[in-house]
Amino acid sequence: MKKMKYVLVTGGVVSGLGKGVTASSIGLLLKECGLRVTSIKIDPYLNKDAGTMSPFEHGEVFVLDDGGEVDLDLGNYERFLDVQLTSDNNITTGKIYQFVLDKERKGDYLGKTVQVVPHITDAIQEWIERVAMIPVDGKEGPADVCVIELGGTIGDIESMPFIEALGQFSCRVGVGNFCLIHVSLVPVLNVVGEQKTKPTQHSVRGLRGLGLTPNILACRSTMALDDNVKEKLSQFCHVSAEHIITLYDVPNIWHIPLLLRDQKAHEAIFKVLNLPSITEEPSLMEWTTRAAICDKLHEPVRIAIVGKYTGLSDTYLSILKALLHASVACGKKLIVDWVPASDLEDMTEIENLDAYKAAWKLLKSADGVLVPGGFGDRGVQGKILAAKHARENRIPFLGICLGMQVAVIEFARSVLGLKDANSTEFDPSTRNPCVIFMPEGSKTHKGGTMRLGSRRTHFQVSDCKSVKLYGNRRFIDERHRHRYEVNPDMVARLENAGLSFTGKDQTGQRMEIIELPDHPYYIGVQFHPEFKSRPGKPSALFLGLIGAACGQLNAVLQSGLESQEKVNCETVNCPSNKKAYQNGYATKPTNIITDAVYSYCNGVHS
Repeated sequence: MKKMKYVLVTGGVVSGLGKGVTASSIGLLLKECGLRVTSIKIDPYLNKDAGTMSPFEHGEVFVLDDGGEVDLDLGNYERFLDVQLTSDNNITTGKIYQFVLDKERKGDYLGKTVQVVPHITDAIQEWIERVAMIPVDGKEGPADVCVIELGGTIGDIESMPFIEALGQFSCRVGVGNFCLIHVSLVPVLNVVGEQKTKPTQHSVRGLRGLGLTPNILACRSTMALDDNVKEKLSQFCHVSAEHIITLYDVPNIWHIPLLLRDQKAHEAIFKVLNLPSITEEPSLMEWTTRAAICDKLHEPVRIAIVGKYTGLSDTYLSILKALLHASVACGKKLIVDWVPASDLEDMTEIENLDAYKAAWKLLKSADGVLVPGGFGDRGVQGKILAAKHARENRIPFLGICLGMQVAVIEFARSVLGLKDANSTEFDPSTRNPCVIFMPEGSKTHKGGTMRLGSRRTHFQVSDCKSVKLYGNRRFIDERHRHRYEVNPDMVARLENAGLSFTGKDQTGQRMEIIELPDHPYYIGVQFHPEFKSRPGKPSALFLGLIGAACGQLNAVLQSGLESQEKVNCETVNCPSNKKAYQNGYATKPTNIITDAVYSYCNGVHS
C-alpha cells in the first residue's frame, strides 16, 4: 500500500496573507502533475463549526454536500481542485475536544488522566490520517497527497495543540512524506523602498522553536523578491534559496498557480517528498488563458448586490466567485456595486439622505440585481424594495435563499394586495405568512439544525428559463442552508397571480425555484447555487443572470449547456474535452457560451 504524502501550509507575521489560496494553488499544481489531491483545513477556534459564527468576524459560511458548515477556505479548495469535500475535512478545536471528551465519557481511556498531550494531540493526528484516506475526486481509493492548511498565525495560543500534534505527526510519517510550506510576509517600507526580511526571520525562528522546520518559504510581497533578499532569508531561515518562492501581488488569484509553476514550486515539493519524478509537467493551459482573458476584459457588466453584510466582501465570497466565473464566460468585466439593504429603506431617507440617494443611484444604474441569503430582519425591507424595483422595471434579478423569500413577500404585497404579507421570521403574528418556519427545525438550538447540504429539486415546468439553463434536466442537486420556507398553503394563490414555482422538492410541498415567466430574468431559489460554481464551469443561474444583464440570455439558453464553458466532444469533434483544451483545436462554435470556450482553447479573446 502506497504511503500518503502530506503538505502542511502554515502562516506567519500577520493573518490574511492568503494561506487558503496558496494551499489551493499548491493542490492544483500537484494535481496538474498527475497526482490525486485532497485537502484539510484546521481552524483552532473552539466552535464546533463555522455555522454559528458572524460573517463579519469570519466571512461566509461555506456549505458542503454532506451539510457541513465550514470555513470559506474549503470553498477555495473545491473551486481550485474541483473536488467534493466532507465536513471532516474541516478540523476545529471544538470537534477535537468533543471527540476526546465523548471517548472519556464512554470510558475509552481506562481511567487515565486525559491531557492535551497525548490525548488531544493523538486525536488530531488520527483525524488527519483518517480523513486523508477519504476520496474526494469521485475516484476509488485514497489520494496521493493531502494538503493541510493550519489556520491562524504561528504563535497563537489556540494553535499550540495543533502545532505540537503536527510536529509529532511529521516524525510519525517520516522524512520524505511530510513537506512544510511557511507563508510569511516580506514588507516593503515606503520610506526606504527596501524589502525587509526580519518579520519572516522571527516567524521562522518561532516555528522552529515549536518543533517544526519549514522546507519551503512562500513569501508574500508587493513585488518579486530580490536575489540578495532570498540569500538573506536562506541564510537566516536555513532554507535553500531554490525553495524560497515569491507570491507577489497579481491582478487576480488565478495567477497564483502560475506563479508557483514558474518558480518550480512543484519540483521543490517533489524533492522534499522524495517523489521519484514528476508524472506530468504542469501546463495549466486552462488557467493561463483564463487568467489572461480575465485581465483583458474591458466591457463592463454591473451587478448590484443588495445585502446586509456589504461592508465585508468575504461574507459573499462564493457569490463573488460565481459572478466572476459567469462574467468571464460571457466575456464581460464584472463590476459589483455593494448596496447596503437598509440604505434603501424609508427610515434612511429621513436619517441619512445622502446614503439613501447613493444606494438608490447604485441600484438604478445596475444591469442586474442579486439579493443573497441572510438572517435577521435588518435590511429586509430594503431587499423587498430591491426585488420590487427589479420586477417592475424588468431588471434581471436573482434571489438566493432569503432573496427568494423576499421576492415572494414582495409579490404577495404588490400583486396580491396583501399589505401585511411577511415571513414569520420577521413578524410571527402576521395574518398572511408567505414564509414559515420549517416543521423539522429547532427553535432552541442554532448550530447544525437548519436544512443543510445537497438536496434534490425536481422541475415542475419543462419550458422555463431555469430548466433550460440546467440543460433540460428533470432534477438537480444543489446545496441548502435555511430554516424558513415558502408557505405551501400560499402557493396556489401566488401561482394564480402569475408567480411560477418551477422547482420543488421530491414531496412537492417545499418550494425551491420561483420565476416570473413574462419577465426578462426574474428567478429566486431556496438553495445556494454559488457553492458549486467552478472556474470554467459557472453556475447555471449565475450564468443566466450575467447573460440577461448583458443582453446574451437567448444565446445562453440556446447553448443547452449546464453551467459549463467546456465544449462537449460532439460539438468540438475531438476525442475528449481534455485533449481539446490541451491541443487547442476545438472547432469554432456558434453561440456565445461556446464562443468563450473556443477563446479559452485557442488562447484568443474576441
